[in-house]
Amino acid sequence: MSNQLKIKISIADRVYPMTILPQQEEGLRKAAKKIEFMIKQFEQSYAVRDKQDVLAMCALQFAAQTEQKAIDNSSEVVLAEDRLKALNELLEKHLV
Repeated sequence: MSNQLKIKISIADRVYPMTILPQQEEGLRKAAKKIEFMIKQFEQSYAVRDKQDVLAMCALQFAAQTEQKAIDNSSEVVLAEDRLKALNELLEKHLV
């Protein structure tokens, strides 16, 4: 417990106190900055009633990005497996 940090993260004009491991600090602060930047973009681009609407749009955007990365990675893995199988078949033909 003694190696944990107490930090405050500000998102959408609210402060969130957190107790974290030191190695988590950079990632959390970068994530908070990305959220703040995205909030400003949404507020400038759309008629937004309140912060909750903007936060919901941010959450959707981040979730969509995560899902798309998973889909892309899955496609890349399948492609790599196919290439490895083809390469293995070529090697087997030449070794026999």
